[in-house]
Amino acid sequence: MADVFEEFVAVVAAGLRGPDSPVNGAELAGRVHLSRFHFDRVIGAVAGESPFAFRRRVLLERAAYRLLAEPVAVLDVAIEAGYGSHEAFTRSFARAYGMSPREWRREASRMFFLAAPSGVHFQPPAGLRLPARRKVRGMDVLVRMVEHHVWLTGEMIERGARLDAATLDRPIELSVEGIDDDISIRYLLDRLVWQEEMWLASVEDRPFQVPECGRQVVTPIPELRTRHADAGARFVALVNQLNEDGRFDESFVDTTCEPPRVFTYGGMVAHVLTFAAHRRTLLAGALHSAGITDLSSGDPMNFVAEGN
Repeated sequence: MADVFEEFVAVVAAGLRGPDSPVNGAELAGRVHLSRFHFDRVIGAVAGESPFAFRRRVLLERAAYRLLAEPVAVLDVAIEAGYGSHEAFTRSFARAYGMSPREWRREASRMFFLAAPSGVHFQPPAGLRLPARRKVRGMDVLVRMVEHHVWLTGEMIERGARLDAATLDRPIELSVEGIDDDISIRYLLDRLVWQEEMWLASVEDRPFQVPECGRQVVTPIPELRTRHADAGARFVALVNQLNEDGRFDESFVDTTCEPPRVFTYGGMVAHVLTFAAHRRTLLAGALHSAGITDLSSGDPMNFVAEGN
């Protein structure tokens, strides 16, 4: 049965990439070499929903994604999803998502996945996402590096609290083009904190307003301390749970992007650690230049080894 289901999924996925997808159950059954009766029974048993419901759900997920990500007319999306009229599509969409396509498009942040017993969903731009066949566990060192990152950010905030405003806002005369410009100690501390908040919002499908580039950063240190205590703890808990569940290879939709994009959890964590390491290194040097010498370079070697 699993082979038949995989072939069925491949047929549906191929249809998402072109205009010649089969439009009824008999054609789908023929593609996998089964009678319509046996086809419906096999797919229903494996997928937990009928072939028709499976394909209709996937097409609705694609429609919901396109409404968020592309400036395409609702009628065009409706026809592409297999509906004969704008009205029929709107009724079906509203039943699935609890609002009309136009209302959906106005929402700032939405997860377009619908409930699916099989765990198979539309994957932008034109494919299907299948659940992992096996758990993918990150090395424990990855979790320890995240814990180190959150710990060190907190320590840097505490060191920043020792400095006056002029030192916090003094330009750091080193930057990497395309990453950060016009940086200061306050700017980098602020960036490390809202990076945690942004990715938590994305994973939890909550709206998040990314701070405007080039803005003057005036965030007080006590506010950064409070926000990091919350966001840092929640980010560590998220990464630990992903590791425990073996879900680093699963994907999620980042609706804080414009247009929304799909990332894996593992890719997101790798991204956070990469750019955070760059900013923490600059901070360590700037703090040392400002007379804060009890933090050294922020090297994670001992932290990871000691299991603090």
